[in-house]
Amino acid sequence: MPIPFLQVARVGAYIVGKHLARQKRYPLALMLEPLFRCNLACNGCGKIDYPDPILNQRLSVEECLGAVDECGAPVVSIAGGEPLLHKDMPEIVRGIVARRKFVYLCTNALLMEKKLDQYEPSPYFVWSVHLDGDREMHDHSVSQEGVYDRAVEAIRAAKARGFRVNINCTLFNDAKPDRVASFFDTVKEMGVDGITVSPGYAYERAPDQQHFLNRGKTKQLFRDILSRGRGKKWSFSQSTMFLDFLAGNQTYHCTPWGNPARTVFGWQRPCYLVGEGYVQTFKELMDETDWDAYGTGNYEKCADCMVHSGYEATAVADTFAHPLKALGVSLRGVKTDGAMAPDISLDNQRPADYVFSRHVEIKLAEIGRAQPRKERPARAETSEAH
Repeated sequence: MPIPFLQVARVGAYIVGKHLARQKRYPLALMLEPLFRCNLACNGCGKIDYPDPILNQRLSVEECLGAVDECGAPVVSIAGGEPLLHKDMPEIVRGIVARRKFVYLCTNALLMEKKLDQYEPSPYFVWSVHLDGDREMHDHSVSQEGVYDRAVEAIRAAKARGFRVNINCTLFNDAKPDRVASFFDTVKEMGVDGITVSPGYAYERAPDQQHFLNRGKTKQLFRDILSRGRGKKWSFSQSTMFLDFLAGNQTYHCTPWGNPARTVFGWQRPCYLVGEGYVQTFKELMDETDWDAYGTGNYEKCADCMVHSGYEATAVADTFAHPLKALGVSLRGVKTDGAMAPDISLDNQRPADYVFSRHVEIKLAEIGRAQPRKERPARAETSEAH
């Protein structure tokens, strides 16, 4: 079972509680980014070209656990950058597990095997290894040879020690359905517990802007892949309704508050993928964001997005609202032929507002103001020692 019963039960109880409280907007998974620094330089990544002073920033253990408590989501996905570069990551994970939250630690796996001893298997802990296809596909995606083999070795080592391991697979417009299907077969043979799959999002500062999928190509790609998987029992760590959406069978609006992001900048508005401003508290994010200004049909930057961080929460809400429909899709499988559901019109979307540089300037100014304060105690200690 790709999602353990314990997680299904606890997340389900959380959602039911929110519905009974008539809370319209609530988080499902916290996207925690304790750092942006990475030991790879993938062409599709929009996080690695920050100036060094920002890449050197880290959220502290207290800040990470404070974000978990403040948000209250039952699931925490720790991303980056590369989280295993954070020296306090084992303590952060232990603190989240102690709160009985489900932790998905996302990693490119280059450091994973070396650091396995610092973590303990738990029903609340999952390694989420970045693999974008077979050896050639993945190494091309991350712009470095040999990464696929090291990731596979780390997966096998983690499974041998009793850890749950998922893979996180992002697909671009050069993905071939037959190769992706064959890769999913290989993943199954590895004993991986689940697959998280998603189309790539066109980060505005990603070096490679030519290989992101539009919505039409996304739907056809996933239809072509899933049609090859019938009877193979691939284990996806996502709702069936989200997969049905990827295959063009559901008309969904995104739920940006479903996966709020806490980064070194603060709470990211409106979502993990679009940085349109930052606030200092989760309450500010929820209460002061103009949610209707974002999403496909509302905002140009969101036009082609079909990513799980925006739409998984929508699919889960639809599953709870229409359980019989969801059961039917689960029993019959995702439809991979015939007419697709109508898409959202883009006629009234507002133009993109490129505000990235302003956020960087603000953060650099904050770092500059804070630096002298950090240095003064060190000079005082030196003086006292002499």
